[in-house]
Amino acid sequence: MPDKGAAGTGPVGSSVEAVFREERGRLLASLVHRFGDLDLAEEVASEAIEAALVHWPTDGVPSRPGAWLLTTARRRAVDRLRRDRVLATRLAVLQAEAERADAAPPADADRDLPDDRLALFFTCAHPALPAQDRGALTLRFLAGLTTTEVARAFLVPPATMAQRLVRAKRKIRDARIPFRVPGADELPERLPTVLQAVYSIFTEGYAASSGPDLQRTDLAEEAIRLARILRRLLPAEREVAGLLGLMLLIHARRAARTGPDGGVVLLDDQDRGRWDHRMIDEGRRLVLVALTGGPPGPYGLQAAIAALHDEAADVASTDWPQVVALYDVLLGLVPSPVVALNRAAAVAMRDGPEAGLALLDELADDPRLRGYHLYPATRADLLRRLGRYGEAAAAYRSALTLVGTEPERAHLLRRLESVIAEEPAD
Repeated sequence: MPDKGAAGTGPVGSSVEAVFREERGRLLASLVHRFGDLDLAEEVASEAIEAALVHWPTDGVPSRPGAWLLTTARRRAVDRLRRDRVLATRLAVLQAEAERADAAPPADADRDLPDDRLALFFTCAHPALPAQDRGALTLRFLAGLTTTEVARAFLVPPATMAQRLVRAKRKIRDARIPFRVPGADELPERLPTVLQAVYSIFTEGYAASSGPDLQRTDLAEEAIRLARILRRLLPAEREVAGLLGLMLLIHARRAARTGPDGGVVLLDDQDRGRWDHRMIDEGRRLVLVALTGGPPGPYGLQAAIAALHDEAADVASTDWPQVVALYDVLLGLVPSPVVALNRAAAVAMRDGPEAGLALLDELADDPRLRGYHLYPATRADLLRRLGRYGEAAAAYRSALTLVGTEPERAHLLRRLESVIAEEPAD
């Protein structure tokens, strides 16, 4: 599929782009389901978008644009199969169904697309694929991130990511990985990868890795939509409820996270009246589901922490002892340096900045945090609270070399200027 923005410019181009963003996952999944070939599905989906740019300016945008794109892409796929003698056997199997679809009356194009996205999610998360390839495939083909954006998420060059995606698609084809939702016996192994992929989409939307904006709400909302689908399909899976609850509780703050100029507004300074309290209520109900019926999972625990933040009247009145206790349990399940960093920040709120700083110092040599701007930024804030302005300035400078978005850069620059101003003159 083309990268985002390839659909064209102007009113019609904008309409195609809007449809593509809304329908891309379902379109690709439906084509893979029908033809069993991810490369073919990508190519004909792209051709369908190009056809829309030709026909829609004169014919108008159809009432079911996604179904129009599917019908067009399906016919292009059948044409390709007919021309390719190597694929004659596959065509023999598919031809009867495809020709029936081609012969359908015009009203056929007005039907909604079938939603095969979950099957494509589980295909991308198949255990035969390396873990890093599973996440990359899901972000590229289900969320519609560009290859460059996926590369940034995995901290590799775009050319490296492009090769990785090609290799992963070849593996799916050569290993004949089935396009289906797995059975109950396979879910424990496969579901965590799917959940991680959805959460990766959300985190790129909630806190963009680079660019002019702090948030990409389209990606965050796409992740929430996908989690809702998972929740409907797997209502007994408590970690699905936990993930959906976590994302809702975080996304509920979106309107208050930036100022009128797009600048960062920290949790301490946010107008909590602007938070989406209906979304918070839904998230809290899901937390109860995630924490009931057995030991909690990582997403349920993170959702419980997010709920404590959302329930508090302000930062000072947050139940920090309970937040730290939940991080203690989470760190036992997920011994991640990022979890340890977040726990240190919570300890600083419970016991004071010196206690939090001591924990951060224990993480200083962890190579997994070397490219993570929030480590030096958190350390700088604690040093500033302790009045160690020179050290804080150095830490803010370190964070500035790693930060990706312009709003975060501007925030760190303001903090750097403030601590420089506090430094005593020689």
